[in-house]
This record gives sequence, C-alpha cells and structure tokens, in this order.
Amino acid sequence: MPQSRNVIDLNSDVGESFGNYVLGMDEDVIPLISSANIACGFHAGDPQVMRRTVRLARDNGVGPGAHPGFPDLMGFGRRNMDVTAEEIHDYVTYQVGALTAFVKAQGGKLQHVKPHGALYTMAVGAPWIWQTVAEAIAAIDQDLILFVLGGSNRDDLKAMGRRVGIRVACEFFADRAYNTDGSLVSRREAGAVIKDHDVAAARVLKMVTEGRVVCINGEAISLSGDTVCVHGDNPSALALVRRIRETLEDAGVAIQPVGTFLQD
Repeated sequence: MPQSRNVIDLNSDVGESFGNYVLGMDEDVIPLISSANIACGFHAGDPQVMRRTVRLARDNGVGPGAHPGFPDLMGFGRRNMDVTAEEIHDYVTYQVGALTAFVKAQGGKLQHVKPHGALYTMAVGAPWIWQTVAEAIAAIDQDLILFVLGGSNRDDLKAMGRRVGIRVACEFFADRAYNTDGSLVSRREAGAVIKDHDVAAARVLKMVTEGRVVCINGEAISLSGDTVCVHGDNPSALALVRRIRETLEDAGVAIQPVGTFLQD
C-alpha cells in the first residue's frame, strides 16, 4: 500500500549532450537532485559526455543511473519501435554495461536503471517490457534498482522485481497531472502539464508526506512514489527543481539517493 515517508529521491534525465550539441543544464541541475539518469549513447549522449556526467554526479554525491533507450538518435528515443523482447534485452544490456564501466572506472557503483522515452511509455502499456528490462538488469547486477511508473499496478511491479531478484522504485512525476487509476494524463489534454511551481511543489509534498495526490478531476487518491522525476533542461524547469527541493526541505523531508533507503 502507498505510504507517507520523510525521505525521498529526486531524479532527473541528464548527460544528453553529444558531439557538438549541448543539451540540458547538467552543471546546474545535478547539485539539486539525488539520482541522475544518464543517457547511454542510443538516444543521446556519447562516451565523453557519459564520463563527464558520471564525474559530475560523483562529485555531488548523486546516485548514478543508466537511462537506456531505443537506438533512435534522430527521434531522441521518443518514437515507438516494433521490437522483440530479445532486442530490448540486448539494448538494455549494451547500454547499462557501458555506463557501468564508466562508473566503475571512477570508483563508483551504478545505482539504478530508468528506461527512456518510448521504451518507458511502451512499458507502461505492455508489462512484458518491464519484465524484459528487469531480467536484463538482474543478469548484470541484482543490486540495481529499476525505475517504473507505479500507479494502481504498484504492487504487481514490486512483486515482479522480487521475482527476478531486484528492487523496483516507483516514480512520481512532479509536473504532470494524474488520472484516478494512477496513470499520467495525456499531454494532448488540457491541464496535463502543471506549470505553476508552487502547485507542483505542493503536490510533491502531499505525495511524500500523505501518500496522496489530487487527480485532474479533483478526486484525491492514494499514491506514493520512491523517487520524484524533475526536469532541469531550461531555466524555468530548473527553477521548479529548486522550488520542489526547498519545499521538501522546509517540511523536514530528507532528499537522498534512492539506493540509500529503498527496501524492496
């Protein structure tokens, strides 16, 4: 059952620059979060960016995580692909293995894996994809944590993790509206993205301290997360991260890498 807590993880997608292209505001956002989802070269990132981002996370005490996506640089990994379970297993293995090497080379240990873009959104509607990703990372390191979107299926996803021998962290989205089944409101609908920083920060605090969220129709449901997804790829988004962190800390909520407190 969803529960309130006094500690939470803040995660963000980083390391998305590649070659001559600079994306995001990693040097600003990483000091404000506790877990970093680092692109692994398929949808964004490159070896040099991976190395630098791992170091930036390490220097700020941030848990490093792999952010594997589909091999779709042109579409930034956001286009659905017709793939088999075997292909997904190999894509995840390849990317997690690469980032693991960069983290290990700098004296650290990879903390988690969060699928990117279409790989993540397809998994929400097709549980076999979560299962495939979980099996792939369990074969690499059973200490790794899988980030998933956890709504009404939270218990099922946690049980899946236990079956393959890994921990599963349910993710809450700070700036997105929710349906009553715990799913995200489609971006095509009005009000799907919450732009008021105070409103978004208050929603995060309510989720953390009460285990509840007010849905787009005004109904409050039980919903809790182990990690909160925030974005800092532009000045406005970065200001939201700061506001969320300030709100949580003012309320006495500790912000820590998810690997330091997640039990199962």
